[in-house]
Amino acid sequence: MKTLTVLLTAFILTIGFAAPSYAEKNLSAVRYATEKVDGLDIFYREAGDPSKQAVVLLHGFPHSSHQYRELLANLGDEFYLIAPDYPGFGDSTFPSVDAYDYTFDNLAGTIDKFLIQKKVSNYVLAIHDYGAPVGFRIATKHPKKVKGFVVMNGNAYEEGLSPEGWAPIMKYWENKDNPELEKTIAANVFSDGGLKWQYTHGTRNPEGINPDNWNLDIAKFAREGQHEMQLELFFDYQNNVKKYPEWQKYLRDNQPPMLILWGKNDAFFPVPGAEGYKRDVKNIDYNILDTGHFVLEEESEFIIQKMRNFLKNKV
Repeated sequence: MKTLTVLLTAFILTIGFAAPSYAEKNLSAVRYATEKVDGLDIFYREAGDPSKQAVVLLHGFPHSSHQYRELLANLGDEFYLIAPDYPGFGDSTFPSVDAYDYTFDNLAGTIDKFLIQKKVSNYVLAIHDYGAPVGFRIATKHPKKVKGFVVMNGNAYEEGLSPEGWAPIMKYWENKDNPELEKTIAANVFSDGGLKWQYTHGTRNPEGINPDNWNLDIAKFAREGQHEMQLELFFDYQNNVKKYPEWQKYLRDNQPPMLILWGKNDAFFPVPGAEGYKRDVKNIDYNILDTGHFVLEEESEFIIQKMRNFLKNKV
């Protein structure tokens, strides 16, 4: 009996040492945390083993890292994905405009510090909408860190700005101190209907888009000072346009591999913006999709497959 007990104990100990821990088994699962950056709590989602190829997911307006939920849930088995929320967005700290300078230079600086603190130093940038000006600032500062791009309606070309979609904001660039123009922008863009429209316009099946998207935004935009903060970024967007030639030169000089996944019915960034990348990048997988601004909402299955192939074979 004593011998049997010894053998069973040895067997259990062997199994215990051999079996992976709970954390090891669940590295591919989505995890949530915050990182303190210059006194701000930067919320982020991550999935996968940090020792594997990293993909930094940079979200767009008016949303957060929530837009990347399908990528995080499906690609963590082979890659490390990390998706931070910018200050004032999602579940990150929302400092007032007096406490934080809401410019794209500053957003990029905060996210760059976040990546440095997280020791993410070799990565592919996945950029959508606001993620493009944030991501290209980081890439031009650290060209050796960036191994490629996944571009989802993230613009870097003047022809990629729709004159109709950007008309009110371009007027705002010329006349910032215009209360009536601010009211017009707020009514059309920041309203409940305007936020929903961002996700449903140009889609094949508007009824199939998850309403959690705009309901989360509606809740965030109801916070005091949120409209003021967003208007600051709208005004600063003109400085992104001024940097387009610098970003295009970076692409020509560094030739990062690029996966383009562009919704052709985007009211803000039309297809000529996607075409611009073909002039400057040689190693490009170019895909124009029949959907709207948030391509992942209708094309997540296709995009997951494309990204998996791109990250395994092109980066």
